[in-house]
Amino acid sequence: MSTLSSSLLNPRLSFSLKPLFLFSQSSFAPRKFQIPRQFVSAKRKTFSALASEQSSATDNGGRSGGGGRSGALSPSPVVEEVQRIDVNPPKGTRDFPPEDMRLRTWLFNHFREVSRLFGFEEVDYPVLESEVLFIRKAGEEIRDQTKFSMTVAVFHFYVQLYCFEDRGNRRVALRPELTPSLARLVIQKGKSLSLPLKWFAIGQCWRYERMTRGRRREHYQWNMDILGLPEVTAEAELISSIVAFFKRIGITESDVGFKVSSRKVLQEVLRCYSVPENLFGKVCIIIDKIEKIPIDEIKRELNATGLSEEAIEELLRVLSIKSLTKLEEILGGAGEAVAELKELFSLAEKFGYSEWIQFDASVVRGLAYYTGIVFEVRFMI
Repeated sequence: MSTLSSSLLNPRLSFSLKPLFLFSQSSFAPRKFQIPRQFVSAKRKTFSALASEQSSATDNGGRSGGGGRSGALSPSPVVEEVQRIDVNPPKGTRDFPPEDMRLRTWLFNHFREVSRLFGFEEVDYPVLESEVLFIRKAGEEIRDQTKFSMTVAVFHFYVQLYCFEDRGNRRVALRPELTPSLARLVIQKGKSLSLPLKWFAIGQCWRYERMTRGRRREHYQWNMDILGLPEVTAEAELISSIVAFFKRIGITESDVGFKVSSRKVLQEVLRCYSVPENLFGKVCIIIDKIEKIPIDEIKRELNATGLSEEAIEELLRVLSIKSLTKLEEILGGAGEAVAELKELFSLAEKFGYSEWIQFDASVVRGLAYYTGIVFEVRFMI
């Protein structure tokens, strides 16, 4: 490699360069470029100061005495402060490192094995759905004109939705639960489905809500759904499958229990006091908060819907009942609610899990797609 001559450098540019050093093949001794003395400054100068000197050195015609074109030098680049990245996951979410992933996989495998043991087929739905699917009017029913009707889910707490507008100006939301997606897919399939339908899904869901112990904004939900069976046989089978799951992972009836009721109990009480049918959904939403807010607040909200003081007192009295026999004494044995509950407890005996369940009239769900038997799992603490 031959040494470059300093005459190759444009003297107009050399004033902004520091002396350069090149090495020849014959020697590693550095050779300094000869830079004109008038362009070498003893003091460090900024680009703006150098540009100012350059401008004053040019003549009125815009050309400098040394020839060539003049031009303002670019300002020094602005160095932006680099923001430190928070290595924690977003609030309400979590990572699954290998040790946690092994546990999750173990649990999900049990979900799948139990579901398949009871004849359920696995499905899944998009995590991102149309926002309107979760904010429909409470109790609104979408009907498939060919086979059956199905009440779609209603997500009453709109503020809990992770929702936004995508680049196509469509309102979308991260699913807060799986049932609305199930309803959408079943209605979409229509005639092509054979009933009864037994599907299960294990899906990631999102709710922007206040976090409590064990409750995050991101969670996974195991859904088992039976469609096309009007009797309580479906509920009895679902409870049996959950009991089977608990037994597989070592949980017994002394650890957890099922509280069982029917929304039809509430309907019959309201019917006795001539409460309009259109208020039923609102009353269910209020009663669903019975363990979350003071009883006086429950009474005030019920009164605001139009219920009389007498109806409110009788309703709360019935909801405090923990015995199916006592319920039958109040409502009579001819009612649909009592008849279905008695059949469910009879099936529990046949399935072999009667010791796992107990009647509790206060178990009511506020969402519109709950129409009959409802139950919840409670850990015995």
